[in-house]
Amino acid sequence: MIGNRITHRIADGVRIPGTWRHAFIRNGGHYFLTDLFIYADGIVDCWELVTVEEFEEKLRSGWVATTFPEGGEASAHDLAHWKFSEPESWLTPDLLVAEVRDTIDQLNGRPDSTGRCLAAVDVFLADRTEENRAVARAAFLAVPESQRRYALGDMDSKDRPLRILVAGPGARTYLPFDGTVTQKDYDSALAYFEERTRWRAERPKRVPADGPVASHAPAVQLYHSYPNKPVDDPGKLGLRNDYPAPITVGGAGYPSVAHAYWALSVVEPEVRSAIATAETATAARKLAAEAPRRDGWEQARTAVMTRLLRAKYDQHPELAEILLATDDATVIYDDVQSAFWGDNAGQGRNWAGRLLELVRSELHARRAGISAL
Repeated sequence: MIGNRITHRIADGVRIPGTWRHAFIRNGGHYFLTDLFIYADGIVDCWELVTVEEFEEKLRSGWVATTFPEGGEASAHDLAHWKFSEPESWLTPDLLVAEVRDTIDQLNGRPDSTGRCLAAVDVFLADRTEENRAVARAAFLAVPESQRRYALGDMDSKDRPLRILVAGPGARTYLPFDGTVTQKDYDSALAYFEERTRWRAERPKRVPADGPVASHAPAVQLYHSYPNKPVDDPGKLGLRNDYPAPITVGGAGYPSVAHAYWALSVVEPEVRSAIATAETATAARKLAAEAPRRDGWEQARTAVMTRLLRAKYDQHPELAEILLATDDATVIYDDVQSAFWGDNAGQGRNWAGRLLELVRSELHARRAGISAL
């Protein structure tokens, strides 16, 4: 399973996705706990880049180790050093190669051995011939033994219903302790898969009680711009914090949200006045950058910006309509001057975009007559 272990390498200017897992490499008689990197193009990094076939040779030679001698010395770089005592490994070279091949399939979005097994099981359930059972059983046994328990994604039943189903009544599973499959065992496995089929059919229809998880509207990108004067139909430009939409907050007037934000950020009243009357939002930011910031500003700035955005869209209904028209879209706000406020090609935190989504939600709630208690 890849999970959150996502990485990549660059080959000929192309980004090759990959993942990693732990492994031991034996070098000079010493065992090193390290990371084994596996990439979508079938390349494995085990302290050098090799193909899957070459990786298999590394396993056979013991360079990548799956067995460990009593008293063998091992270390994890810069972390620990130890000797093996009564070592036990759950992997063999064949199992590890099979898992690596599965991982490459997963990285490419192809069915891995588990996916192929479940597809064969579906064929058998639709047409329960012994020929189809044999195909399903072969596909199941092709799943690395270390991964079979995860095949159904059910950690209560693990793979028991699957191994019973593909064995059939009167036969034996791959686990000796199961014994001979009885008709009762088999009927129970069939019932399990029938319930699983029903649940899988219903799952796409299920909607969380609180609504969908993801936005259904396309994302909105607010590119960095330098608007100096209002226009009749600003469109999404009007959602920029530096768009010249005058607001009044706390009895003071400002030419834009950006002017207000920078004015409120500084300590000295005379600098605050100069910022509030700066010709452009860019000029306002430059004045603020040269002045001392108010104590606690970093902790308070998102609250201040939220208040300013509420004022903007309350005082400019035409701009509120533009914001409401974005529906539930993710708002991606670019700000070349700030990785805090801007998304900046995924490198920033996008707080300006997030707060626009918050204020938009409040506007939607007001329009729908929904109020918070």
